[in-house]
Amino acid sequence: MTLGSTSHAPSSAWPVAVIGGGPAGLMAADVLSSAGVAVHLFDAMPSVGRKFLLAGKGGLNLTHSEPIAAFVTRYGLRQPEIELLLSDFNPSDVRAWAAHLGVDTFVGSSGRVFPTGMKAAPLLRTWLQRLRHPEGSGVPVHFHMRHRWTGWQADSIHASPDASGPASQTLCFDGPLGPTVFKTSAVVLALGGGSWARLGSDGSWVPILQARGVAVAPLQPANCGFDVLGGWSDYFRTRFAGEPFKSVAIRFAPTQVEAFHRKGEFVATATGIEGSVVYAAAGLLRDEIAQRGSATLLIDLLPDMPLARVQAELEKPRGSRTLASHLKTRLNLQGIKLALLHELLSKDELNQPERLAKAIKATPIVLGAARPMDEAISTAGGVGFEGLTPDLMLRAADGVFCAGEMADWEAPTGGYLLTACLASGRRAASGVLRYLAQAKRP
Repeated sequence: MTLGSTSHAPSSAWPVAVIGGGPAGLMAADVLSSAGVAVHLFDAMPSVGRKFLLAGKGGLNLTHSEPIAAFVTRYGLRQPEIELLLSDFNPSDVRAWAAHLGVDTFVGSSGRVFPTGMKAAPLLRTWLQRLRHPEGSGVPVHFHMRHRWTGWQADSIHASPDASGPASQTLCFDGPLGPTVFKTSAVVLALGGGSWARLGSDGSWVPILQARGVAVAPLQPANCGFDVLGGWSDYFRTRFAGEPFKSVAIRFAPTQVEAFHRKGEFVATATGIEGSVVYAAAGLLRDEIAQRGSATLLIDLLPDMPLARVQAELEKPRGSRTLASHLKTRLNLQGIKLALLHELLSKDELNQPERLAKAIKATPIVLGAARPMDEAISTAGGVGFEGLTPDLMLRAADGVFCAGEMADWEAPTGGYLLTACLASGRRAASGVLRYLAQAKRP
């Protein structure tokens, strides 16, 4: 079966295909549609934006309000590449884009930016409405749901376009009615990473690209939880799994890169820990475990109190009070924080004020493994930027562009992931427009 390929595009006889209906793919479709290019968007799921909707269930974090100089540092070793993408579409542009969709935003106490209604669904509905019924000279985007991309028809990608127009390529899909092919002048791949496979990001594209000679770094969990080496005791696990550690700081000194230190919150799980401040260090922890077999995270249970004062409070006479009562009275240490000290320290250590004070300021948690990739919020790995042009076109395949989590980068939660995905979708679409225009020149 061959899908229809009627085109309104001024620069190509064939429409452009976008594969993947997450934020990156939708942004690419938006840019192309607004430019008057006929776009067909394919997704393996029954509807688009499923991971986007789930991520925004508790409050859609669109971006972050910190200065751009600090913002770009959140992308680690890939800062130069992501900074280039953000030069086209930065956090302020994200807010302006949302406002154009009729969604006002506000800055939360942590500096994160949210829609006033907090939810993803209203924004997605308005966005899809615009894609189906664009303004001005835009053309409607055609959506094809339940179409799983399986690769290219044999020998259908040409090495370079000829002078009369862009080379065509024929894409293959498993659709509701069976195998389907679609002829296109260019394609934007926005298939996500390898987390939350039930929502469509299953990494099944990796062997397809590798078969085309594209170098793909192994997908790994990012923004993920970790298992404590040896596990929690039955007592701690049954009583405190799901409980948050609030007003703490974590410190980690990996062997290969600069030390990490940040205040925040995280949660105890049945097997270890997870949460925003842990996610921020996840890449460092994951890599340290891969290199050394474990990673030791130091927890400051009282980050606003210096060590000397903690020790002074502990050395004050406690009389007939229990240690638990003394810690609660002198330092307001109770609940899960107190339980963690009992979990990791011996009875003798708990009764040595100097030793206990040091533990309170640097409680060591030894982590043995990252949680499985499908539990992670996002993934690292993917197509290396070395294999992409600045327009995000594959160097191994003309007219094939990659956007979103398919590229090899990672970032913490806090709006950084979504902002970079949107920016990459915009850059890939702009690259398609330049590719089509260049191919059209006599």
